[in-house]
This record gives sequence, C-alpha cells and structure tokens, in this order.
Amino acid sequence: MSEITRKKLTLIPLVLMIFTSVFGFTNIPRSFYLMGYSAIPWYVLSACTFFIPFAYMMAEYGAAFKKEKGGIYSWMEKSVGAKYAFVGTFMWYASYVVWMVNISSSIWIPFSNFLFGSDMTSTWTIFGLKATQTLGILGIMWILSVTFIATKGLDKITKFTSIGGTAVALLNVVLLLGAVTVFIANGGQFAEAVSADAFTNSPSPKYQSSISILSFLVFALFAYGGIEAVGGLVDETEKPEKNFPKGIIFSAGIIVIGYSLGIFLCGIFSNWNEVLSSKDVHMGNVAYILMKNLGYQIGHSLGYENSISLSLGMWMARLVGFSMFLALTGAFFTLCYAPLKQIIEGTPAKLWPGKMGEATNGMPINAMWIQCYMIIAFILLITFGGEGASRFFNKLILMTNVAMTLPYMFLSGAFAPFKKKTHIDKPFEVFKTYNSALIASVVVTLTVGFANIFTIIEPAINGDVESTIWCIVGPLFFSILAMIMYSRYEKREVLEETVSLKQ
Repeated sequence: MSEITRKKLTLIPLVLMIFTSVFGFTNIPRSFYLMGYSAIPWYVLSACTFFIPFAYMMAEYGAAFKKEKGGIYSWMEKSVGAKYAFVGTFMWYASYVVWMVNISSSIWIPFSNFLFGSDMTSTWTIFGLKATQTLGILGIMWILSVTFIATKGLDKITKFTSIGGTAVALLNVVLLLGAVTVFIANGGQFAEAVSADAFTNSPSPKYQSSISILSFLVFALFAYGGIEAVGGLVDETEKPEKNFPKGIIFSAGIIVIGYSLGIFLCGIFSNWNEVLSSKDVHMGNVAYILMKNLGYQIGHSLGYENSISLSLGMWMARLVGFSMFLALTGAFFTLCYAPLKQIIEGTPAKLWPGKMGEATNGMPINAMWIQCYMIIAFILLITFGGEGASRFFNKLILMTNVAMTLPYMFLSGAFAPFKKKTHIDKPFEVFKTYNSALIASVVVTLTVGFANIFTIIEPAINGDVESTIWCIVGPLFFSILAMIMYSRYEKREVLEETVSLKQ
C-alpha cells in the first residue's frame, strides 16, 4: 500500500490512542485507597512538574520531526546523538516487553469479573492444568491473536484502540453520573467527609509517615506515563504539525482533570473506614470493590430493596471488568506496535539481525513476530517453570520499574539541546525562548530523577535491600546491553568502510 493511499489518523482517533495509552482508570480507586482526597494535590503537583510540561515537549518534538518515522529515537538522535538515543529507547522498549508479558496473563482477571462479577481465574483449568498454567496458555493465544491482527495494518489497530478509549471514557461517565446520583439522593451528603485536613492527610494508617507519602508522589507521577509511546505515530497522523500537538495537549488536559475529579467522586459514595479498611482489600481488587459499592449505594440511596442494591453492585463490577478488558485490549494493541515501530524504524537497519529491521507497508512485521515469540517464551518460562521462574519474573519487573521511566529523563534532558539547534524547523512552540525550555527541561528531569531515586531507596529503607539492588541492576543491564549492540554496529560499520576503501 502506498504512502498516499494509506489511511491517516485524524484528531479524535489520535486523542483516543493517547488517552488509552496513558489514562489508567484503576489509578483512581487505587489512589483513593492509598491516600483518600489527599491524593488530589499530589496528582496536580505531578501534572505541573512533569506531565503538562513533558506533554508540551512531546508536542514540540512531534511537530518538528513530523516526517521522521522513528518517534522518540529520532527525536533524541537529532537533538543529542545516536548512542544517547539508542540507550534510552532500548530501555524504554524492554520495559514494555515485560508489561506485555504481564498483561497477557493478567488481562483475564477483568474478563472474569465481566463474566461472573468477581475474579474466578484461580479456579480456571484446561487439559487438567493448574490455574496459573491455564492463564499462561490463554496469554499465549492472546499475544498470537493480537500480533496477527496488528500486523494487518494501522487501521486494524485503531479500531481496537478506539474501542478501548471509548470504554475507559464510558467508565468515567458511569463514575460521574453514579456519584452525582448518590449525592443528590442523599441530600448533598459525602460518605467521606470533605475538609482541609482530608486534602492533606491520608485516612490510611500506612500512609502517615513522610516516606510513605513521598512514595505516593512516585505513584502519581508514573500514572501519567505513556504519552511518549505514541510519538512514533507522527508520520501516520493527518496534518501532523497541527493535529499531533493538539491531540497531545487536549489529551493531557483531560487526563489531569479526569484523575483529580475521579478521586474526589469516590468520596461521595464510599467512606474509607467502612469500605476500604478491610485486610481483604488490596491494590488488585480495590477498583472492583469501589465500583461494586457505587452500584450498591445507587440502589440504596434511591430506596430499593437490599437484594436489588446488591444486584446493582454485581452488575457494576461486571461493567468495570468489561470496560477494563476493552481498555487493556486497546492499550495492548497500541503498545505491541508503537514502541517497536519507533526503535526499529528510527535506528539503522544494520543494528538488527536478519530481516528484523525490515518494514512492510510501514509495519515492522518481522520484528513484531519476533517480539511475539519472545513474549511467548517468557510466558512459558514463568507459568511452567515453577516457583523459581515466578521469582525470576518478579525480579524482572523490579529491573524494569526504573528502566521504564529513565527514558523520560533522556527525553527531557535532550529538550534543551533540541531548542538550541536553530536549523531544526519548529512549527509549534510552547517554550518560546531557550531559557524557558531549559527551565522546563531541568524541572521535569529533576522530578523524574527524584521519583527514580526514591523508588530505588524506598525498599531498602523498609528492610528490602534485595529489591533495591534489582532496581539498580535493571537500568545497568539494559544500558550495557544497548551499548554492546550499538558498539557492535559501529565496529561493523568501520569494518565495512575499511573494506570499501581497500576496494
């Protein structure tokens, strides 16, 4: 298919892809569970010091490099240098591979909630296999199906991401309308009292110390991650110099407001001590518990019988399960393609073995299938490799926790050099002067740097030195691997150049 006839992304599908990749509905109930109303100031602070200036940076990069196919790699390579760009992008890509390994098996939890109103995956079995192995088999079928569909072209991907973005948006509408219904029916009463103290102190006994509160800053900061993942779609966007910056900025505003408003709405229908203080409530199920409570409170506030209210709660849990399944599906389709596209198309083809660096109709199909087989290998190792393999994967997640956010520092660190290069055409500029760009670059880099440092030392402070070591090992491992790959490429280039000169 030619570049002229290939279908381009318009503004609305682009906004939905960004929204799906960044906004995580579960961050709302998890934040209310951890910090109550006091989560809101931390989300606003993180938005001001990281997300909004970072989104503007991505918009400027995207508009300036609208003809580049390599996304964030091309941005950093043109601004600083190839090795700098490759190390940062490779760490970023590796973390998404681990994310896909995890989601391939865990996506069945919201699917189970949709079918049964609760998580029944621990009882699932096929061919007499254990539940974890059954989920592994389902995960393999999932990644094979997604890869097959995604390799058929961007138009196939946008159909799924649009559904996912719409599902998340619908879930937020349900939260808004449901909370307002309860608020009006209860005569303007809040289940969780609103006061100045409520916005500065967490109701959770686990979040009373300075260290624990600062750990939430990290949570709020990382909730905004992912906007750079769609950077590789600049060349796929219709009128990119206009629509791409507009799509990023519009999405950023919606996401910031969405998180803050969502957390506030939770307090209308849920009293923290009554609903969330139980030992049975945890990060994995709090979204379903809170939304099930919303359904129950709607029925109760409208005067329905208890059985009807309980039934409403069950159906609300199913709605959450269905919406989260669609949202994760949309995110998976975007992230199985966009990060790989950026690192493959942006870098020299000779960096990659065999036909991995080749693209067909703008899609790195060979690389996508290699990625698929790599994920399947990880799933088999984890689900059939016994407890040792499970521990290995936990360490792998720790290794990627920091590696996943370091590229933000690479990108923000490259922004000041980018602004200094006057030969680069910049059709869209928020930071009009070099000094304003430098200040934004320093603020974002320091914010992410602080979050990373705290992520590393926080386990050691609580006595888990091993986790701290693995958090350090991750970035070291991925950066060394990336530098080895790039050094081999450089040596091969020098060798070929020498042979060419001798001829």
